[in-house]
Amino acid sequence: MKVLFLVFHGFEPNSGITKKIHYQLRGLRQLGHEVHLCSYGFDERGHRVRRIDDTVIADYGRGAAAIVRSRLGLADVGRWCRSHGVDMVYARSFHNASPLTVRLFRSLADSGIRVVMEIPTYPYDQEYAGFPWREQLKLAVDRLFRRRLAAATQAIVTFSAAPTIFGQRTIRISNGIDLDAIPCKPAATNTHHAATLHLTAVAEVHYWHGIDRIIDGLGRYYAAATPPATAPTRHVVLHIVGGVGPTEMLGSRHAPGFATLIDRWHLASKVVFHGQLFGPALDDVMAHTDLAIGSLARHRSGIADIKTLKNREYAARGIPFIYSETDADFDGRPYVMKVPPDESPIDIAALVAFIDSVRLTPADIRATVAHLAWSRQMQAVIDALTPSPAATPPCA
Repeated sequence: MKVLFLVFHGFEPNSGITKKIHYQLRGLRQLGHEVHLCSYGFDERGHRVRRIDDTVIADYGRGAAAIVRSRLGLADVGRWCRSHGVDMVYARSFHNASPLTVRLFRSLADSGIRVVMEIPTYPYDQEYAGFPWREQLKLAVDRLFRRRLAAATQAIVTFSAAPTIFGQRTIRISNGIDLDAIPCKPAATNTHHAATLHLTAVAEVHYWHGIDRIIDGLGRYYAAATPPATAPTRHVVLHIVGGVGPTEMLGSRHAPGFATLIDRWHLASKVVFHGQLFGPALDDVMAHTDLAIGSLARHRSGIADIKTLKNREYAARGIPFIYSETDADFDGRPYVMKVPPDESPIDIAALVAFIDSVRLTPADIRATVAHLAWSRQMQAVIDALTPSPAATPPCA
């Protein structure tokens, strides 16, 4: 099958989204399909361009007029698909439903090309709370046209448990992983009852990650050490790997700021900001991590069920982790600690006890996610779009 993977943006080399998309592409290719990637971005001259793989199929120029031309230029994608015999388009939603995207999807369907659209998080309206008016306007347009856009697809791919989205049936899969790209934590670093425990959150931090809950809990944990209370027997350090914007540091309508909590609880030596790390530098931090931090506040964005990529990456590394949402792939696993989806501080003493209770090796944990390989998840999409062969009538 010839597949076009369609995204409406460009790529950052070390972005988690960029890596995920390329893992999906590899998964489809491992299944034997011919796969091409369509993206939108800028060339070396600053021109807005649309590419298929490394070939520019449309150059829209520069300036405000180029923005208009690029939005009107979606027909270029349809023409390329028809001229190159594409069988299926796998589009990644950019919350950009509009008359133009509806027209593109309908024209593809009219040409006999199957179209599926992945919505990475659902629902997503609440994520725009407090965003600038331009983003709010984008969401308003999306609200007007998204049911029509969904109707022009054969299905919506979701990582949620929703049976339908915007009136269209869903194909429910899990966020996948590429085990070849994620190293397992060395067993030698998997120690119990160590004097110092290291917690690590890896994210481009947003309010729904709820890292403030960990910091607040850490402060209360150490505050309990002041006389006349008994001092904690374990030293706990939180590592934050990834970008942390001013809103998260100083506070917002969603959550108290990290800096505020660190100052309140005198945690400057207990919270380490690494910034963005990649490759061996990230692997080194994760190799010394006793517990990884998933999302602790998806309830703030109105999401209860989600299958985040980060949970799967932690498991692939063989590291126990904590989260607050519902994730059918991990709920009940002995290496997962779930906390209530509310605003309460995380109980660090309970977290320490949980770390000590995990007896699985990193290799044991990693083995539990072999079925989440991207090739298997993308095969589920293909299977859902392929009609079952008619049953052969029995012989007379």
